[in-house]
Amino acid sequence: MSEFEIKQRVQDSLKAFSHEPVYPAALSLFRSLGYQSQKQLQLSPNTAENFLSQFDQAGRIKPEQAQIREWQSVDFLFQLTGDEIQASAKNLSLFESNKKVNNQLIQSYLFFAIRLKNSYYNRSDLAAITRAVNRIFPMPVLILFVHGPTLTLSIINRRLHKWDESKDVLEKVTLIKDIQFSKPHRAHIEILYDLSSEALQQKYPLTSFVDLHNAWQKTLDSSELNKSFYQKVANWYFWACNEVKFPRDAGKDKKTRNAVSLIRLITRLIFVWFVKEKGLIPEDLFDQRKVAELLKGFGQKESVYYKAILQNLFFATLNTEMNSPQKPDSRRFRSRTNQPRGRDQHYMVHNLYRYRDYFKDPSRALEFFSTVPFLNGGLFECLDSFDEENPEKVVRIDGFSDRPDNEIDVPDYLFFSDEKTVDLNEVYGTRNKRYKVRGLINIFESYKFTINENTPIEEEIALDPELLGRVFENLLASYNPETESTARKQTGSFYTPREIVNYMVDESLIAYLKTKLESALPAAANAEDRLRHLLAYNDQPHQFTPAEVDILINAIDNVKILDPACGSGAFPMGILHKLVFILAKLDPGNQRWKAKQIAKAAEIPDATVRERVIEDIEQAFGKNELDYGRKLYLIENCIYGVDIQPIAGQIAKLRCFISLVVD
Repeated sequence: MSEFEIKQRVQDSLKAFSHEPVYPAALSLFRSLGYQSQKQLQLSPNTAENFLSQFDQAGRIKPEQAQIREWQSVDFLFQLTGDEIQASAKNLSLFESNKKVNNQLIQSYLFFAIRLKNSYYNRSDLAAITRAVNRIFPMPVLILFVHGPTLTLSIINRRLHKWDESKDVLEKVTLIKDIQFSKPHRAHIEILYDLSSEALQQKYPLTSFVDLHNAWQKTLDSSELNKSFYQKVANWYFWACNEVKFPRDAGKDKKTRNAVSLIRLITRLIFVWFVKEKGLIPEDLFDQRKVAELLKGFGQKESVYYKAILQNLFFATLNTEMNSPQKPDSRRFRSRTNQPRGRDQHYMVHNLYRYRDYFKDPSRALEFFSTVPFLNGGLFECLDSFDEENPEKVVRIDGFSDRPDNEIDVPDYLFFSDEKTVDLNEVYGTRNKRYKVRGLINIFESYKFTINENTPIEEEIALDPELLGRVFENLLASYNPETESTARKQTGSFYTPREIVNYMVDESLIAYLKTKLESALPAAANAEDRLRHLLAYNDQPHQFTPAEVDILINAIDNVKILDPACGSGAFPMGILHKLVFILAKLDPGNQRWKAKQIAKAAEIPDATVRERVIEDIEQAFGKNELDYGRKLYLIENCIYGVDIQPIAGQIAKLRCFISLVVD
């Protein structure tokens, strides 16, 4: 069967979930991927209670961790063993093998489908259910969650041949999350195809269960996804360097200013894409057909899209307060009333829209931008300014100007164009090789993005905000404005791998918290061992007394963490997520953490300010997810970063914003 036919069958199978019961629809989906077996056991009734009576008579599942109350139905689909895999590899009938389910055969997968009551569940909820179900079986369990109009595929990595309750055999949970029934994202179809038996057999020898298990883990490795995305963006970047024109003030020579300006553009646009993932920026601004309806002359060689859409989005929208009763005209087009010396009254005022003449209907354009939030993180600040030494002189870096003499030129085809081949041999040091490129928006559209940062124990097969740092620092390292060569040695630009960050975070926190514990309670026993247990990603209860918990929470509240070369925020984000994890264990309901924040606010001398701050604290904890209040006050009071590259610090700040948006 061809790749196109498999993808079409997958899409047809997904649509079936909107009108068929889960059991036949799920079997059809896995059949379209090449996975089927007659080792089946149909649960009747397919309730959570019957599931527990069949598979968990010992009561090992904790109902609150498995969120049993959220289960609307549960179906056992089939068991996939080495018999089926060998039959598939030999193109034999999959129904020749033993039909009986073997509940003790470790080298196999169990496939379940669980319909949940609500439409949306976060990654941690689904990962927790996956872990809870896996605890009652000696083999890995793959779960297909159906929730609202979407489904999520959840797979756990387990150490094979090591069923031992004393060891943590349940490793990372990987999720393909929120796949739409009716209109699945193109990236989700690609990922499902890559998991199909046909696609895997083209890459790996599949002769046993172990082969399949390893092939799935390699296919679901998010680092491979990041590499693929970065390579496509890097190809685009090196291609675009020869296609664009930026203001002369942006660099002493053409190569310098194009390289630096494009890195800034890519970084801004990737961040926008993550904010869009949360629904805070309209999809229509990146839809080629909708953009053509909005703009005059779009699609020609002139840089209409970059100027009218992206520059207005960056500078006059994301860097400008939203309209409000107090400021009803915050977001509007600049006026053109001339002042002395021929300058209009809004000359160099960059929080007002420009390029009115590019829009077919300017008022409609304002509607598109009106709901986009204000982000004063610095990344979207226009860098055009007056010269400090000569106020009469204007320094153009971004070129946000609709004057006829504006030098900037970023053609529309750089954002929207089909795949083509270009010559990048000089850049990569190769010979006679052809490199493929396409429009930057087209590249972004072919990947799934998520605003949840992945952790060592759960990850979504999508591009997470860590990508911002990887792309920025790798591109920064690829070019030295002075020598026009690799800049990594000169700038020190390195993106610290997540595994190294995790180690640094754990060791520094253990050293700090151990000191605080032992100084307050000299008799505290096994402090380091218990701290390592606390920091380990598991759902086991912590091992500290109430008095020790107070000491630890107080220590966290007073900690000052500085990364003196923070880059785009790898270490600050790593330590933020670990501290949030610790607080959730020590103070599940946030009572102690909230009390700490209110106690600090109560010391503010000004009564009006004090009342307003306490009200803000109440809202932060009362109107958001539990992690929001933890993150907000850790970011505000505990975590600091410095970097020689100003844009790096801006990215780190905005990654904190994304982290808050999640909750």
